Amino acid sequence: MFAERGFDGATGQDICRRAAVNPAAIVYYFGGMAGLYRAVLEEASHRLVTTDALAAAVAAERDPRRRLEAFLGLIVRALTGGVSRSWAGRLFGREFTSPTRVYGRAHDRALAARARILRSIVGALIARPADDPLVARACISIMAPCAMLLLVNRRKLQRLLPDLNLEAEAAPQITRHLVDFALAGLAALAPPPGHA
Repeated sequence: MFAERGFDGATGQDICRRAAVNPAAIVYYFGGMAGLYRAVLEEASHRLVTTDALAAAVAAERDPRRRLEAFLGLIVRALTGGVSRSWAGRLFGREFTSPTRVYGRAHDRALAARARILRSIVGALIARPADDPLVARACISIMAPCAMLLLVNRRKLQRLLPDLNLEAEAAPQITRHLVDFALAGLAALAPPPGHA
């Protein structure tokens, strides 16, 4: 219901009717609609990619290029899999584009933790501190295709680009392309060899 109608459009009565439970259950178990929404978003987040999973995948690699590949690979696998088109993906996409007052701060903290991981990788790749504005801009360029995989209607995109395979079996090729593309862009930003 939240994925279909959003937080403001879903009613407790409709949710409880669909779940075949007493409407008082929302208050009893979650403290109200805001608590239920937070719990549903937490579940949606776990079904996509957790920050802990991203951190573990990146920590398993030493080379920054391999770290970038691990980071993007996990995200691409989630976004090309069925979960991204499920209620969880639609709900997370909705929250990403139109953050609610309910989940806004928690969502910001989760995204900030992921951004720190990516900034450290990008900073290492272009020999800049993680808080450098150039690193931030590079992170946007790297994550924009991932946001597109989450937010854009796949059927429409495949009608426009019929040779584009965005299904789960193509995740390794998509990841490789995104990594190669990102590394080429980052190479253009990196200082020349021997430059201090």
